[in-house]
Order: sequence, then structure tokens, then C-alpha cells
Amino acid sequence: MTVGSDAAATHHHVRVDDATLGELGGVEPPDRLVEESFRFLLEREPRESILRHFELSVISQYFPEWREAMQGRGTADRPS
Repeated sequence: MTVGSDAAATHHHVRVDDATLGELGGVEPPDRLVEESFRFLLEREPRESILRHFELSVISQYFPEWREAMQGRGTADRPS
């Protein structure tokens, strides 16, 4: 995932395990869940503060409301 298109763009490698997908309603494609999660993160911190390599579910360790927020954003209903 790349955040930004300027010279200061940040690059992130994110893994999503099947358990996380299942807990959040099996969002397809998983890329949509990653994009929504980055929107969530960017509402709370600058792109430079986001980890460069992480498993998506680790977000809930920093932001306990993340799981509920992802379920509430209607990710399964958004167009690709």
C-alpha cells in the first residue's frame, strides 16, 4: 500500500489473515479492507506514523475501536 503520490509518499506492506477477514465479515476483496483500514488510520495519525510492515489486526492494539469501525463502514457494500 502506498500512501500519497508526492515525494514523501510512504510504502507499507500489510498482511491480512483469514481469521481477521472472517471476524470482519469476509470483506472481498481483502484490498478493500486494507484501504478502509488506512482511511481509519489516517483520520488518527499522519502517514509517517503508520508501521511499514504489519499484520492488519495489529491496528486494534493501538486503536481498540478499529474492528467495530471496519464493520460499521459498510466495507462489504462499497464498490471496488
